[in-house]
Amino acid sequence: MNFSSLFRLGENLNLDRKTLVYLRWIAIIGQFSAITLVYFYLKLEFLFLHAYLIILIGIFTNLYLQFYIRSILIKDLKASIFLIYDLAQLAALLYLTGGISNPFSILIIIPAIVSSTFLSMGTTIILGILTITLLFSLTFFHYPLPGIHEHSETFPKLYLTGYIIAIIIGLIFLCYFGIRFSGESKRRTDAINKVQQVLAKEYELESLGGQAAAAAHSLGTPLATINVVASELKKELENNKELSKDVDLLIAQTKRCGEILKQISKKQIKDDEFFKKTKLEDLLDEIIESFKEISSKKIYLDSSNDKNKLLISRSPEIIYGLRNFIGNAVKFSKANVKIELISNKNIIEIIIQDDGPGFPDDIIEILGEPYIKSKSSLVNQNAGTGLGTFLGKTLLERSGAKLFFTNIKNKGASVKILIENKYLSK
Repeated sequence: MNFSSLFRLGENLNLDRKTLVYLRWIAIIGQFSAITLVYFYLKLEFLFLHAYLIILIGIFTNLYLQFYIRSILIKDLKASIFLIYDLAQLAALLYLTGGISNPFSILIIIPAIVSSTFLSMGTTIILGILTITLLFSLTFFHYPLPGIHEHSETFPKLYLTGYIIAIIIGLIFLCYFGIRFSGESKRRTDAINKVQQVLAKEYELESLGGQAAAAAHSLGTPLATINVVASELKKELENNKELSKDVDLLIAQTKRCGEILKQISKKQIKDDEFFKKTKLEDLLDEIIESFKEISSKKIYLDSSNDKNKLLISRSPEIIYGLRNFIGNAVKFSKANVKIELISNKNIIEIIIQDDGPGFPDDIIEILGEPYIKSKSSLVNQNAGTGLGTFLGKTLLERSGAKLFFTNIKNKGASVKILIENKYLSK
């Protein structure tokens, strides 16, 4: 892993300023309350003035963060500086109050956990290493624990060894969990954003026809006005042959524009009915023809068991989802792709099968998740990140479909799409 990917320099990693301010106020109030309770209520002796001074510095740094830093989001580097300070502040308080034997020493892992959730892996590793270093230092160098060491009572070394190991294991586990959770959350968020972009694009393309019709209607009046004015000018310029030719050209081009707009308007009315409803068989034929134009592979459609012949809405979700899986079959097949359409009164089943290498065993169970990569050499040349499959699966599932991915022995991959008729006839 190189430096750029470790610190994810290509990404805009930030920590919300309010979140960090609130976390730090909670920590400061907790530290102040614990020290005050121990010294004034429990009457235990320790260097409480030094502890108050450390907390006072923390208060000033948090006031600076709250009132002098105006940005809503704090960049990875600046956020890491504040977290490193928080780590050092807590370590200093633990140093004054018993070191690793202080029951609050478990809180020293919090800055690294916050980093693992919001910041880069590199920042988390740095904080993790600093945390472990400080834990070992506090094991050997610290003032007595108030109320224990001053009475010549000490914790067994075996207990302290087990305690520090437990803290380190907790640190590693929680940081790993935070890194995985935040990474998966970010990948899924990015993938969902891609879905929204695809849908927006599909709806935009669908609305172009309506926009053309509206433009044809709106431009009709100004074109008619231009035609009338040009005709009047022609009458006035009958003796001027050169200008008269220009006016004739203007009138001719105006009429041509009018004819073009009429055609657009009429075509839109006709297309509008076509786009609203269609048979699924016709829709699949349309998608297949588009792939036949760019691929020499044979694509078959078997609709002999399509008993229902249901008219469905041409939604962008269904069109994009079907096109994606048919396109994948074409890409990975050796020579043939078979699409079978089966329907009855209740359900429609679409089976897309290719004669390629099939789905790799290492990812077949997680197909449909975004940003996955197979290690199989059979599909490695054509394989992507799984984002296309995620988009197609998500869009079809939004339309009420259920998808099943299987391998047919020595025959390639198969995608089965089941949709209840009630979802398609809406």
